Amino acid sequence: MEMWIAAAILIGAYILIFSEKLHRTSAAVIGAVAMVGVGLMSGFYSQELAVAAIDGNTMMLLLAMMMLVAMLRPTGGLEYIGIRLARLAGGDPRKLLVYLCLVVSILSMFLDNVTTVMIFAPLTVLITRILNLNPTPFLVGEAMLSNVGGAATLVGDPPNIMIGSTSGLDFTAFLTHMGPMVLPAWLVTIAILLVIFRKELRPTDGQVPDIALDESKAIKDMPGLIRVSLALAVVIVLFFLHHRLHLYPAYVAWFGVAIALLISRTNTDDIFASVEWSILIFFASLFVIVGGVNASGLLDLLGRSLAHGALDPDTLLWSALALMWVAAIISALVDNIPFTVAMLPIVAGLESQGIEVTALWWALAIGVGLGGNVTHIGATANIICMAELERSQHPHARISPLQWMRIGFPVLLLSLGAASVVFVMFFDWFR
Repeated sequence: MEMWIAAAILIGAYILIFSEKLHRTSAAVIGAVAMVGVGLMSGFYSQELAVAAIDGNTMMLLLAMMMLVAMLRPTGGLEYIGIRLARLAGGDPRKLLVYLCLVVSILSMFLDNVTTVMIFAPLTVLITRILNLNPTPFLVGEAMLSNVGGAATLVGDPPNIMIGSTSGLDFTAFLTHMGPMVLPAWLVTIAILLVIFRKELRPTDGQVPDIALDESKAIKDMPGLIRVSLALAVVIVLFFLHHRLHLYPAYVAWFGVAIALLISRTNTDDIFASVEWSILIFFASLFVIVGGVNASGLLDLLGRSLAHGALDPDTLLWSALALMWVAAIISALVDNIPFTVAMLPIVAGLESQGIEVTALWWALAIGVGLGGNVTHIGATANIICMAELERSQHPHARISPLQWMRIGFPVLLLSLGAASVVFVMFFDWFR
């Protein structure tokens, strides 16, 4: 009974979010309050569990990166990089989309994809403003391909870190097994985006605009840029090493904030005024809602049902494929971290029974990695790009939740379909 109650509240919150009758943050807060209240009355959820469900590492990472970007924005450093990238693309929107998505994807393989998008989303808005382009295809592309790129490595996506920790699979194993599935998924995704957004990516009057701006005049505060860039460089270096140093990404980001506050003269009130508090409250509320679904036992039931077929070696391939696709669908609706947490002991328990489960680990990783592309709230990177799109103030910079789904659903079908073909063709390699 508790599972159906929790599922009903989740669905109700999502209807409010997708209908846009309320702001997504308001809808999420209402859903979170309802989940805790009903959970208390029914006995499956508590205030303590709700607080514990909020992923502090994600929340603090977002806040710290927002503060660093807020300190960087007034210096003109983003404008400088934007003009350079616009010139590199020759003003061609199609080339610009490919270049930006490629850089974001590669960085997301080695940095947290949330951090990558936090840096590139405001930069992308500046570039499109320079070229007088609609930022929508670029921000949507960066969000989706940061999720694709992050799925390729051990450190690119939080679920991969958890899977690696439980399974013992290392960085090299992730790259050599996930890479062959991620590459065709990336190519399919970028191709779909180029087709869907072909009108927005068409150069004005069929001509590629000349980029004649002087990037050296973009920088407004060189000393401030140097100070904040130094702090950001320390953060990026530590992001590459944080798994070896056993440091949380959030701590690494706050270490950079502390350095920036120490050596810069930025007004702290101005920094906090630039923080997207609505995003942070939205994520906290969403964590509480999904925590209630997890506490009800629904995710555990789904996980055990998926893993049951793996008991028979003859059906291992089909069990892995089922896990891959169901994980993708669930990750489109709820945060992929709770579902991954629910699956870890289940798959590990099968391994303790002597069953070869390596293929299940890879299926789970690619499923939760690509599934977040379906909806605008399926991944943290998506929400960040949506918020930046709203802030861009471009007259045509608008994408509704349903419009995102109309893009994300074919992206998932074809990208995960391409990954599935590789998985089936080389199944022995993934076992």
